[in-house]
Amino acid sequence: MSLKVPGALSLLFLAACSHLPAKTPLKAEKPAEKKESEQSRLPNQDLTPSMLFDFLLAETALQRGDTEIGLRTYLKLAKSTQDPRVAQRATEAALQARQPAFALEAAKIWTEFDPESIPARQMMAALLVHFDRLDEARPHLEKLLAVAGDKIDDAFMQLNSLLVRSPNKSAIFELVQQLAQPYPDLPEAHFAESQAAWFAERFDTALEEMKKALALRPEWEMAAIYEGRILARESNARAIEFFDDYLKRYPKANDTRITYARLLLAERDYSKAREQFQKLLTENPDNPDVAVAVGLLSLELQNYDVAESNFKRALELGYRDPGMVRFYLGGISEKKQQIPQALNWYRSVTDGTQFIPAQIKYAILLSRTGRMKEGLQHLQQLPVANDQQRAQVIIAEAQLLRESGAYRKAFQLLSSGLEKLPDSPELLYDRALAAEKIGKADIMEQDLRKLIGLRPDHAHAYNALGYGIAEHSSRRLPEALELIEKAIKLSPVDPYIIDSLGWVHYRMGDINQGLSYLRQAFAMNPDPEIAAHLGEVLWVQGMKDEAKEIWQAALKNHPGNEALIGVMKRFMK
Repeated sequence: MSLKVPGALSLLFLAACSHLPAKTPLKAEKPAEKKESEQSRLPNQDLTPSMLFDFLLAETALQRGDTEIGLRTYLKLAKSTQDPRVAQRATEAALQARQPAFALEAAKIWTEFDPESIPARQMMAALLVHFDRLDEARPHLEKLLAVAGDKIDDAFMQLNSLLVRSPNKSAIFELVQQLAQPYPDLPEAHFAESQAAWFAERFDTALEEMKKALALRPEWEMAAIYEGRILARESNARAIEFFDDYLKRYPKANDTRITYARLLLAERDYSKAREQFQKLLTENPDNPDVAVAVGLLSLELQNYDVAESNFKRALELGYRDPGMVRFYLGGISEKKQQIPQALNWYRSVTDGTQFIPAQIKYAILLSRTGRMKEGLQHLQQLPVANDQQRAQVIIAEAQLLRESGAYRKAFQLLSSGLEKLPDSPELLYDRALAAEKIGKADIMEQDLRKLIGLRPDHAHAYNALGYGIAEHSSRRLPEALELIEKAIKLSPVDPYIIDSLGWVHYRMGDINQGLSYLRQAFAMNPDPEIAAHLGEVLWVQGMKDEAKEIWQAALKNHPGNEALIGVMKRFMK
């Protein structure tokens, strides 16, 4: 007899078990087999009043945010009932509460009481990898591969997605090597080994293993594309030669041809790139995927008319994600200054991944055409599906307020958003910028330091903090420089960070070095604020005519820009 869960508790228990489905990186059992095997493994256990109380206590505590009590109670229940469903719920609740240590403890119980459960082993493997306990994860992964049956190919293809988050790339490579060893004739095993080698920066091995995968299945486009990418690390010429040869043997390999065309674009071989576009269209006149691909490639060439015609063709052919296509068509209309058409395209995106971005674009365009109130109302009425979308909409509202000069309202809106989403990196970053605008340097610094704690690889957080400190305290210029140098290590070719680096060098008296960086940043992106900085340093260096020319050209393209107007007033009296 299985665990008895009567009446109201049954509803509570079922709801609890449905909160957070386990993410399964490898294929599970077939549903019918799974149900039958799970039933046979459930314990013979009656529900006692004490257990009922603990169930209610655990769920109530979790719902009220008292995570530790809720999780500890569920762990106690899992051990006492020996019911894998309870252990599963404890694991999932811990993950939802972002408590991986609790999750691992619960997953151990889950696996112990249901050693044949594929989801339990998947969860154990994922958590052990999270804690970089790869030796302990290995037997679970071996078991998962062993029971994958005819889905072994999918299992290997999903393996690196499970392992990629581990910081120990060399150890991951060795683990994947060991897991792949029993499958020498499986292309996917070599593919997984190649990917792991790539992440471990063992590029020769990555190429060797991808060649083995392609030798076992020569028509496998994904392997061909990855082999080309590995070759491109050494030189684009080698990759181009490889793709050219592969496409002669497999002329209908559309994805490979698209990758080839993109590589030709990177090499500025526009003639050959267009030739590939034409082949794609000629050989696939009724393929909406090809029409979209050619549209995207044409966008990269800034050939908006060709892109537009292909996107419209994709819609006619019934492309599977029309919202995405309409979003791109809106962007093209915007580029062509066809604002009414752009508004119509954005408004026509009613669902899909581009729904929120399209509606944000719609609201911004409304605002920039003198209809800010309407734009704000549109944003405020948008249905949001999750916290990420909620943050996106709040940031868009704040942008409209900032563009209208309502900096304090923007700050208040972002602060209100952070009350609900205190760890949102996007909201923290945006409020920091808003705080700086209204003279709240302490909040700017507080938000950016918190963001760096949450996302230590956030280059723009280091940059904004360094720049903000430099603007508000001459005494802290060395600290500002150190922060910006951290940013440049994380993102070495970002023009905004290079601009900050040049500006701080200038502020510290190293004018020549500052000027060099600012020229580099401006050449990469003639942004009005970069133009303001570059012009000031040129002026101070006595190159006033060049400074005026840069400022005036930037102001023509960005009329009303506060940074430009401010610096021109200070120097061009």
